[in-house]
Amino acid sequence: MSVREYFSRSYVEAREKFLMTSGEAGLEIKSYLNPFASGPSGEDLYTDVVQIGPDRTDAVLVVMSGTHGVEGFCGSACQTGYLRERVYEELLPTMSMVLVHAINPYGFAHLRRVNEDNVDINRNFIAHRQPPPQNIAYDEIHHLLIPSDWCGPGRALADQEIASAIASQGQRVIQAAITAGQYSHADGLFYGGSHPVWSNRTWRRIIREYLTGHRRVALVDLHSGLGSYGYGEPIFRGRFLGDGYSRARQWYGEDVTSSEDETSTSTRITGNVASALDQELGEAELTAITLEFGTVALPIVLNALRADHWLHVHAEQPAPLRDQIKAQIRDAFYCDTDEWKELVWKRAVEILCRGLRGLKSSRC
Repeated sequence: MSVREYFSRSYVEAREKFLMTSGEAGLEIKSYLNPFASGPSGEDLYTDVVQIGPDRTDAVLVVMSGTHGVEGFCGSACQTGYLRERVYEELLPTMSMVLVHAINPYGFAHLRRVNEDNVDINRNFIAHRQPPPQNIAYDEIHHLLIPSDWCGPGRALADQEIASAIASQGQRVIQAAITAGQYSHADGLFYGGSHPVWSNRTWRRIIREYLTGHRRVALVDLHSGLGSYGYGEPIFRGRFLGDGYSRARQWYGEDVTSSEDETSTSTRITGNVASALDQELGEAELTAITLEFGTVALPIVLNALRADHWLHVHAEQPAPLRDQIKAQIRDAFYCDTDEWKELVWKRAVEILCRGLRGLKSSRC
């Protein structure tokens, strides 16, 4: 299987490859059925997990894909490649690895970044019993992000107002307003939800079943859509003022960035999946990063997200327009070229090896 064959054309194909390579490696697969959603053809949707190495080792490296659904094309390919090329053979006896495939299978299957509730999984890990964080800046532009039409004057006027806001305030400010996470517009972009959704509960269940008892836990959460074409940016996730950030830089190099100190292509976000590790694992030493692979320019990505959310609100559209929007969002998060795939794979292996070294593997 060549590098390009690690990548798939659909969630179903990606899952088949992951299950096949896991089975060929002799690994036990545990599948978590999402009972609240089905695929475009009515197929069941699963998050699948494999563990490599013994239970309750001193250290465990977790690699997750599909947090943002459609970004699973990238993450799933990396996981399948890790299995196919047996990168895990570099594990020491005191270490293990856990692969979490498609934590948001609905978004992967339906070519959406969000889940079946229109919730951004990476904004859902907040204290839901408390009043949610406020995002007034998003409130002010929500109506522009999802205009009354997509091919007519409503969208044209909204685009003009967004361009004006960027010109006066700067792209970074508008990006932060949109992407930080918001909890007041259930039909909007980067909506964090009003309760812990299925993917949230399933991730916590996986943490309890696979990660409790380990003294050191490392997470690599695979994403795409921000940054330079094919480059994987390691973005620190965790307590910026703790020792996790310095440890991440020791492991992954000085190119580790952080949203908190404005060095990352990602602005500050609330409720990310790494938060659950903090909440569930207590005193374990945690080292978490997002590995973000660049695709196309940020304005193209933003417009693809706007189009997808507009289609979600205005679902009854002609097939040509629906297909155009679905192709648009897929292409924003997955560059279907051999060059991009090779760049992604090379960087994915590099980062995984650095993570293994960080967990005291010297042979990678």
